[in-house]
Amino acid sequence: MHEILQNDMMKFISFGSGSSGNCYLLTTPNDALLIDLGVGLRGLKKDFREYGFSLSAVHHVLITHDHADHIKSVGSFSHDYNIPVYATREVHVGINRNYCITQKISADLARVIEKGKTQQIGDFTVTAFGVPHDSSDNVGYFIEAEGTNFCVMTDVGTVTDEMKEYIRRARHLVIEANHDEEMVMSGPYPQFLKTRILSQTGHLSNRNCALALIENMSEDLQNVWLCHLSEENNHPELARKTVESLLRDYGIIAGVDLQLEVLKRNSPTGVFELE
Repeated sequence: MHEILQNDMMKFISFGSGSSGNCYLLTTPNDALLIDLGVGLRGLKKDFREYGFSLSAVHHVLITHDHADHIKSVGSFSHDYNIPVYATREVHVGINRNYCITQKISADLARVIEKGKTQQIGDFTVTAFGVPHDSSDNVGYFIEAEGTNFCVMTDVGTVTDEMKEYIRRARHLVIEANHDEEMVMSGPYPQFLKTRILSQTGHLSNRNCALALIENMSEDLQNVWLCHLSEENNHPELARKTVESLLRDYGIIAGVDLQLEVLKRNSPTGVFELE
């Protein structure tokens, strides 16, 4: 048995989180799934080997949305390993239209997942929910296994009431902290791109990420990982300090009341055990 699959608990690794490629792994003792596949397969195979793990142990892929940094390798991976890919109908259409994806997902491996409908995917109980973003469609995932849960919401234009409910339920949460608003406004991006990033279908700022946590987290929340940081409009220490400071203003102490981590843009994390 692969070392990463040992112990009766769900585990999490990020293999990349940002505009250059996103990919997350969840495992149970007998199953594994990927959330998004926007990183190169050659590098992913190498990273897996360093964990004593093989891509052939992955049995399912969930896709959040159809932008290239989330789907670049999904067709090739699905084809090479005969793995089903779950996404909403609109996201599947978007993947088929995306010129960046040369190897498409074959029809027999495309699985449609519906927002708000819970379904069993291997060992994982999965519920997709809508996330505002300027893609064909975008979802977050609330995933239950091994007596705990994991929630991911990335590429977030604004935090909806439905998303707030999942934050309240989450024990382990990956949430976007894409940018610092002042860096966006004073930076070199053209105005149309600044407007897009700051819009209700753009990306979530450090400050708004912190406010979403403050207003909605429960005492059950154990881990928060800040994801999808902009290379041009953010940096890890700024994101961490902004969120930590705002949490502290409301009496929530990172490192005591919850663990706060920043996911790396281009390299894997350690293995997080989810209790």
